[in-house]
Amino acid sequence: MNQRTYQTLEFKQILQEAAGLALTREGKEKVEQLTPSINRKMIERWHEEIDEALAILNMSGNLPVHSLDDVSYMMEQGQKGIFIKPAQFTDLLSFLDHCTKLKRYMKDKEFIAPTISLYAHSMADLSMLEEDISSKIRHGQVDDYASKTLSKVRKQLHIKQAKLKERIEALSKKHHAYMQESRPVEKNQRYTLPIKREHRRKVKGTIIDQSSSGATLFIEPEELTFLQEDLQLLRMNEEQEVEQILYSLTNRVLDHEYELTIAMETMLQYDIIFAKAKYSRSISGSTPIFAEGYSIVMKNARHPLLKEEAVPLSLQMGEKDQALLITGPNTGGKTVTLKTTGLLCLMAQSGLHIPTDEGTVLPIFQQIFVDIGDGQSIEENLSTFSSRLVNLIDILREANDHSLLLLDEIGSGTDPGEGMGLATAILEQLSQKGSTILATTHYSEMKEYAKQKPGFINGAMEFDLETLKPTYKLLLGMTGRSQAFDIAHKLGLHPDILKKAHEITYKEETLYTVDADQLKNQAYTSQTAINRYGRQKYSEKAKPTSKGFAMGDNVVVLATGETAIVYKGPDEKGNYIVQIKGEKYTYNHKRLKLHIAAEELYPDDYDFDIIFKSKEYRKINKQMERKHVEGLTLRDEE
Repeated sequence: MNQRTYQTLEFKQILQEAAGLALTREGKEKVEQLTPSINRKMIERWHEEIDEALAILNMSGNLPVHSLDDVSYMMEQGQKGIFIKPAQFTDLLSFLDHCTKLKRYMKDKEFIAPTISLYAHSMADLSMLEEDISSKIRHGQVDDYASKTLSKVRKQLHIKQAKLKERIEALSKKHHAYMQESRPVEKNQRYTLPIKREHRRKVKGTIIDQSSSGATLFIEPEELTFLQEDLQLLRMNEEQEVEQILYSLTNRVLDHEYELTIAMETMLQYDIIFAKAKYSRSISGSTPIFAEGYSIVMKNARHPLLKEEAVPLSLQMGEKDQALLITGPNTGGKTVTLKTTGLLCLMAQSGLHIPTDEGTVLPIFQQIFVDIGDGQSIEENLSTFSSRLVNLIDILREANDHSLLLLDEIGSGTDPGEGMGLATAILEQLSQKGSTILATTHYSEMKEYAKQKPGFINGAMEFDLETLKPTYKLLLGMTGRSQAFDIAHKLGLHPDILKKAHEITYKEETLYTVDADQLKNQAYTSQTAINRYGRQKYSEKAKPTSKGFAMGDNVVVLATGETAIVYKGPDEKGNYIVQIKGEKYTYNHKRLKLHIAAEELYPDDYDFDIIFKSKEYRKINKQMERKHVEGLTLRDEE
């Protein structure tokens, strides 16, 4: 798999989400480095591990996993001849304790997780090492009784320190009058008296230090010199004995280097498996069936990055179905379909569960190639079309019968006729290589090509014309249109224009009808052209101005050029009530011009209430015509 595929399908983002559920730094790194495999047995083993880990998570709490950084560092430190520090031994004790807990934890799960529970058996019993360390390290320090020598030295230290403390306090009282402060001060592990500079000769001893201003001298009284030297010697003996104990413990750890390495690797493996299981639970994932051949069956597949916004995708391609050509409107979900299919294949072959229903079947692909999106290369000064063509040439060179190709709007970005020809020729060549192909297109000729080509099937993204929104559902065996004509029809473009456009595009005639609601909204009554000076030029059907307009006549308001439908009139002043886009307005007959007479638009028995009255008004009117309803009144709408 190439990096373009990973980037376009956002595979790395999936790995980052899964890695965030690992507990160790090494576990996070390993999950982020997952790559697809083509080894069927290995892939199936990975999925079996996740299934068992999910069973454990559903039954009990979290896995006892310990950080591995400190243990790895200790091992490296010991191998360089550096002893492990007491605080590090505390971390090692915690790791060994977690190893014991992990072995016990997995032993209880042998029935529901027979495969992964066996991994804990590879962890050696390190209880003797744990006891040895515990007997010498306590609370992050080497214990007083770690050795007889250390015990003796520390006992002498305590005696000397007590005696020294007693002597220094006595001298503090004796020289109190010469001191800058009332208590002795420890400098460089030696007790001193803070004597004012002017009283230097009053106290016999050695100057150890002075204050920053020089006003205070820190003097070690000569009475304490030999006592403090004895204390310093004892400290050196203590430090030497502690180092010997730590070196001895470090060598004990290195003696178990192999067992500790296996324990760390096992714990890391568990961290990876359970991170995958937690991710599976977060996306409601499942294990697919890996086909021996080329069958693809995706049941309610959901793009994992879209979360709850994802619309389930169902797709089925049999052994003889080599290519699926998807058509439909822009933003209708065609590209998401390609990305979902490719991403789920990457995830499944990398040992991750995928968000689909049980029974999903996927082949194992050696390569997944994508040609999706802009792909413009500024550095190489290539246009969008050129950049994508370079990518397609690479795909033509490398694809084989174990490749999945995801091609979005193949041939776009250039002259439609030439683009269609290129797209068809490229698909033809790729099909000869035996690759599995999912492609999207707007070219109607390619839909016909797919109908005639053995192994090719058509699919269309569903579009709801009532809401003018895509449903993002894939309908197999159907061809879709861009829906441009249907959307234009719904929004009110005149049927004559649509008829002409359809004839130009599809080389066939069709009719676009007009219903009552469309007439009411004035969407279809205006068929005007604009001349080069910006003035409206009415159709040849327009008739001269007349004072005698009838209900339903289509008229033009001369001042604005808007079209309207006559509702009532005239009154004594020659005013008419007309309707424009559902609203009533009053205009004098001199300001109106007949456009299309009502007799040309409606049958003789047409009910104009459909145009001029609301649904509520018509409903009440029908009720009152059938029978008397107590308290029901009908208010006229003007």
